[in-house]
Formats: sequence, structure tokens, C-alpha cells
Amino acid sequence: MNGGESFVVMGVAGSGKSTVAAALAARLGCPFVDADALHPLQNIEKMRSGVALTEADRAPWFVAIARVLAGWRTAGTPGVIACSALRRAHRDALRAGAADVRFVYLRAGRDLIAARLTQRRGHFMPASLSDSQFEILEEPGEDERAISIDAALAPGVIVENIVSLSGG
Repeated sequence: MNGGESFVVMGVAGSGKSTVAAALAARLGCPFVDADALHPLQNIEKMRSGVALTEADRAPWFVAIARVLAGWRTAGTPGVIACSALRRAHRDALRAGAADVRFVYLRAGRDLIAARLTQRRGHFMPASLSDSQFEILEEPGEDERAISIDAALAPGVIVENIVSLSGG
């Protein structure tokens, strides 16, 4: 694994992004950022009220995430971000400032996600928006150097697979 390579753990809501990304950052001894914390307040309120975000809503959020990745790259420090990055255009925007970023796609079916979202407490994104996430999801292409892992696996197993598959 490149000493400056950062990771974006991506997938639909409920796939385990935050859990896996935090564990991966701990395993690598590097910073972790949950991209949800970078959302403008109006985005959070919109989702909390059950309204899906538009691409215009997401644009400033992706700019903020790209700045974090670019900062790590400039510092030569790897980091890990949990971010949905559901569309290719989203991932391209994040790569703009850090071309060597590695995406980890947590693949999950609708049944697993539905089960997880009904159990999740204290998150601003309601389970009712799950369908909108699957509708816009564009799985990473082979040319994106993404690691694709079954989200149903235990977080520790996922982390070890990421480390192994990324050459660490």
C-alpha cells in the first residue's frame, strides 16, 4: 500500500461505511472522516425530512470531501473517508484532487440494507430514502481500481480483505 494512498469506503446507506472506514483507519493508524459530518446543514435537514438530495445539493458536499482528500495527499498522509459516492461522477469529483484515492465498495442487497436501516437509531437519513440510493447507484467500473467487498461480512473481515487486496 502506498504511504499516501487514501481510501473512500462507499456504498448505500446502511452498508457499513462508517463502521468499516473507522476500523480501517484504526488498522492503518491514519485519520478517519465520516463525510456525513461535512454535509451542509440544509442537506441534513432535507434528508431528515425524507427528501432525497439532488445533484445540486451534493455538489458542495463533494467539494468539501475532495478538499480533505487533497489535504491528505499534499501532506503525504493517508486517510480514510466514509462516503456514499454512489455515482461515477461523484467518485471522479473525489479523485480530482487525489488521483491515487482507492475506493472500497461495500456491496449490499436491498434486504440486508432494509434490515440494517430499521435497526439504526440516531441517524438523520431515514430508511425511506433507501430506494433512492439504489436508484442512483452506479457500481464502480473495472477501470476505477475499486475494491468490491460483500457488506454482509463482519467488519474485521472486511478490513483485513481491504488491507490484503490493496497490497498492505
